[in-house]
Amino acid sequence: MRESIAPTKSNLMRVKERLTTASEGYDLLEQKREILVMDLMQQVERVKLLERDLDAQISVAYPTLKRMLVVVGRERVERLSRNIHYQFELREKRVLAAGMSLPSLEVQIPDAKLQFSLVNSFAECDETVLEFFKLLKILTELAAVRTMTWRLAREVRKTQRRVNALEKMVIPTAQETKVYIESALEERERDAFFTSKLLKRKAGKE
Repeated sequence: MRESIAPTKSNLMRVKERLTTASEGYDLLEQKREILVMDLMQQVERVKLLERDLDAQISVAYPTLKRMLVVVGRERVERLSRNIHYQFELREKRVLAAGMSLPSLEVQIPDAKLQFSLVNSFAECDETVLEFFKLLKILTELAAVRTMTWRLAREVRKTQRRVNALEKMVIPTAQETKVYIESALEERERDAFFTSKLLKRKAGKE
Protein backbone atom coordinates (compact mmCIF):
# COMPACT_ATOMS: atom_id res chain seq x y z
CA MET A 1 0.00 0.00 0.00
CA ARG A 2 1.49 3.32 -1.09
CA GLU A 3 0.95 6.83 0.20
CA SER A 4 -1.60 9.05 -1.52
CA ILE A 5 0.71 11.88 -2.52
CA ALA A 6 1.40 13.74 -5.75
CA PRO A 7 4.18 12.19 -7.90
CA THR A 8 6.57 15.14 -7.77
CA LYS A 9 10.35 15.33 -7.49
CA SER A 10 10.16 17.03 -4.09
CA ASN A 11 7.87 14.27 -2.77
CA LEU A 12 10.22 11.66 -4.22
CA MET A 13 13.12 13.24 -2.34
CA ARG A 14 11.13 13.23 0.91
CA VAL A 15 10.09 9.59 0.44
CA LYS A 16 13.70 8.55 -0.27
CA GLU A 17 14.88 10.33 2.90
CA ARG A 18 12.10 8.67 4.90
CA LEU A 19 13.00 5.29 3.44
CA THR A 20 16.69 5.75 4.31
CA THR A 21 15.83 6.81 7.87
CA ALA A 22 13.41 3.88 8.30
CA SER A 23 15.97 1.38 6.96
CA GLU A 24 18.70 2.68 9.27
CA GLY A 25 16.25 2.66 12.18
CA TYR A 26 15.30 -0.92 11.35
CA ASP A 27 18.95 -2.04 11.39
CA LEU A 28 19.59 -0.31 14.74
CA LEU A 29 16.42 -1.70 16.31
CA GLU A 30 17.22 -5.20 15.04
CA GLN A 31 20.67 -4.98 16.64
CA LYS A 32 19.11 -3.71 19.86
CA ARG A 33 16.56 -6.54 19.82
CA GLU A 34 19.31 -9.16 19.39
CA ILE A 35 21.31 -7.71 22.30
CA LEU A 36 18.19 -7.56 24.47
CA VAL A 37 17.31 -11.17 23.67
CA MET A 38 20.84 -12.29 24.58
CA ASP A 39 20.67 -10.36 27.86
CA LEU A 40 17.21 -11.80 28.53
CA MET A 41 18.41 -15.37 27.97
CA GLN A 42 21.29 -14.77 30.40
CA GLN A 43 18.84 -13.50 33.02
CA VAL A 44 16.55 -16.50 32.45
CA GLU A 45 19.52 -18.80 33.07
CA ARG A 46 20.33 -16.89 36.28
CA VAL A 47 16.72 -17.32 37.40
CA LYS A 48 16.93 -21.08 36.79
CA LEU A 49 20.16 -21.35 38.80
CA LEU A 50 18.78 -19.28 41.66
CA GLU A 51 15.55 -21.31 41.71
CA ARG A 52 17.66 -24.45 41.98
CA ASP A 53 19.66 -22.89 44.85
CA LEU A 54 16.39 -21.82 46.49
CA ASP A 55 14.97 -25.35 46.40
CA ALA A 56 18.22 -26.70 47.86
CA GLN A 57 18.25 -24.13 50.68
CA ILE A 58 14.57 -24.70 51.49
CA SER A 59 15.34 -28.40 51.89
CA VAL A 60 17.93 -27.44 54.53
CA ALA A 61 16.28 -24.46 56.27
CA TYR A 62 12.86 -25.92 57.05
CA PRO A 63 14.10 -29.20 58.57
CA THR A 64 16.45 -27.04 60.71
CA LEU A 65 13.44 -24.99 61.84
CA LYS A 66 11.48 -28.12 62.75
CA ARG A 67 14.44 -29.50 64.68
CA MET A 68 14.80 -26.24 66.62
CA LEU A 69 11.10 -26.25 67.56
CA VAL A 70 11.41 -29.79 68.88
CA VAL A 71 14.64 -29.17 70.84
CA VAL A 72 14.04 -25.64 72.17
CA GLY A 73 10.25 -25.64 72.28
CA ARG A 74 7.76 -23.41 70.48
CA GLU A 75 7.02 -21.17 73.49
CA ARG A 76 10.68 -20.42 74.22
CA VAL A 77 11.31 -19.72 70.54
CA GLU A 78 8.41 -17.25 70.50
CA ARG A 79 9.77 -15.48 73.60
CA LEU A 80 13.22 -15.20 72.03
CA SER A 81 11.83 -13.91 68.74
CA ARG A 82 10.17 -10.92 70.49
CA ASN A 83 13.60 -9.55 71.42
CA ILE A 84 15.11 -9.85 67.94
CA HIS A 85 14.53 -7.10 65.41
CA TYR A 86 16.03 -6.63 61.96
CA GLN A 87 15.87 -3.70 59.58
CA PHE A 88 16.03 -4.41 55.88
CA GLU A 89 16.73 -1.71 53.33
CA LEU A 90 14.94 -2.02 50.01
CA ARG A 91 15.91 0.37 47.24
CA GLU A 92 15.76 0.71 43.49
CA LYS A 93 18.97 0.54 41.50
CA ARG A 94 19.68 1.11 37.83
CA VAL A 95 21.17 -1.68 35.72
CA LEU A 96 22.67 -1.21 32.26
CA ALA A 97 21.38 -3.55 29.56
CA ALA A 98 21.69 -3.08 25.80
CA GLY A 99 22.73 0.52 26.36
CA MET A 100 19.66 1.25 28.49
CA SER A 101 19.38 2.01 32.18
CA LEU A 102 16.67 -0.28 33.57
CA PRO A 103 15.28 -0.24 37.13
CA SER A 104 15.91 -3.23 39.39
CA LEU A 105 15.76 -4.01 43.11
CA GLU A 106 18.44 -4.18 45.76
CA VAL A 107 17.89 -5.46 49.30
CA GLN A 108 20.50 -4.91 51.97
CA ILE A 109 20.35 -7.74 54.49
CA PRO A 110 21.74 -7.03 57.98
CA ASP A 111 24.05 -9.44 59.77
CA ALA A 112 22.37 -12.27 61.64
CA LYS A 113 22.12 -11.79 65.41
CA LEU A 114 23.16 -15.03 67.06
CA GLN A 115 21.68 -15.76 70.50
CA PHE A 116 23.77 -18.82 71.37
CA SER A 117 24.28 -19.30 75.08
CA LEU A 118 25.96 -22.19 76.90
CA VAL A 119 23.38 -21.87 79.66
CA ASN A 120 20.28 -21.90 77.51
CA SER A 121 21.64 -24.11 74.71
CA PHE A 122 20.27 -22.07 71.82
CA ALA A 123 22.65 -23.46 69.21
CA GLU A 124 19.64 -24.79 67.27
CA CYS A 125 18.18 -21.26 67.16
CA ASP A 126 21.42 -19.83 65.81
CA GLU A 127 21.65 -22.56 63.19
CA THR A 128 18.07 -21.85 62.10
CA VAL A 129 18.73 -18.10 61.88
CA LEU A 130 21.83 -18.67 59.75
CA GLU A 131 20.04 -21.07 57.40
CA PHE A 132 17.07 -18.72 56.96
CA PHE A 133 19.38 -15.79 56.33
CA LYS A 134 20.96 -17.82 53.53
CA LEU A 135 17.45 -18.49 52.24
CA LEU A 136 16.56 -14.81 52.46
CA LYS A 137 19.68 -13.82 50.54
CA ILE A 138 18.75 -16.17 47.69
CA LEU A 139 15.15 -14.92 47.72
CA THR A 140 16.14 -11.25 47.47
CA GLU A 141 18.64 -11.97 44.70
CA LEU A 142 16.03 -14.01 42.86
CA ALA A 143 13.50 -11.17 43.21
CA ALA A 144 16.03 -8.70 41.75
CA VAL A 145 16.91 -10.99 38.84
CA ARG A 146 13.25 -11.75 38.11
CA THR A 147 12.46 -8.04 38.13
CA MET A 148 15.27 -7.46 35.66
CA THR A 149 14.04 -10.36 33.52
CA TRP A 150 10.51 -8.91 33.36
CA ARG A 151 11.90 -5.50 32.41
CA LEU A 152 14.03 -7.00 29.64
CA ALA A 153 11.14 -9.11 28.35
CA ARG A 154 8.99 -5.98 28.15
CA GLU A 155 11.73 -4.11 26.27
CA VAL A 156 12.12 -7.06 23.86
CA ARG A 157 8.37 -7.00 23.12
CA LYS A 158 8.38 -3.22 22.66
CA THR A 159 11.42 -3.35 20.34
CA GLN A 160 9.95 -6.28 18.39
CA ARG A 161 6.74 -4.29 17.79
CA ARG A 162 8.79 -1.39 16.41
CA VAL A 163 10.84 -3.73 14.21
CA ASN A 164 7.65 -5.34 12.88
CA ALA A 165 6.07 -1.94 12.18
CA LEU A 166 9.11 -0.82 10.19
CA GLU A 167 9.49 -4.14 8.38
CA LYS A 168 5.85 -4.78 7.50
CA MET A 169 4.39 -1.28 7.17
CA VAL A 170 6.70 1.75 7.10
CA ILE A 171 9.45 0.43 4.79
CA PRO A 172 7.16 -1.40 2.29
CA THR A 173 4.87 1.66 2.08
CA ALA A 174 7.83 3.97 1.44
CA GLN A 175 9.30 1.57 -1.14
CA GLU A 176 5.99 1.25 -2.99
CA THR A 177 5.48 5.02 -2.92
CA LYS A 178 9.01 5.56 -4.24
CA VAL A 179 8.45 3.12 -7.13
CA TYR A 180 5.09 4.75 -7.94
CA ILE A 181 6.53 8.29 -8.02
CA GLU A 182 9.58 7.21 -10.05
CA SER A 183 7.34 5.42 -12.58
CA ALA A 184 5.00 8.42 -12.80
CA LEU A 185 7.92 10.83 -13.28
CA GLU A 186 9.50 8.58 -15.94
CA GLU A 187 6.20 8.33 -17.77
CA ARG A 188 5.79 12.10 -17.58
CA GLU A 189 9.32 12.57 -18.97
CA ARG A 190 8.60 10.15 -21.83
CA ASP A 191 5.38 11.99 -22.65
CA ALA A 192 7.22 15.30 -22.57
CA PHE A 193 9.96 13.87 -24.82
CA PHE A 194 7.50 12.54 -27.43
CA THR A 195 5.46 15.75 -27.31
CA SER A 196 8.60 17.79 -27.87
CA LYS A 197 9.58 15.50 -30.79
CA LEU A 198 6.17 15.86 -32.37
CA LEU A 199 6.28 19.61 -32.01
CA LYS A 200 9.74 19.71 -33.64
CA ARG A 201 8.50 17.58 -36.53
CA LYS A 202 5.50 19.81 -37.07
CA ALA A 203 7.72 22.89 -36.90
CA GLY A 204 10.10 21.28 -39.47
CA LYS A 205 7.27 20.52 -41.91
CA GLU A 206 6.03 24.05 -41.74
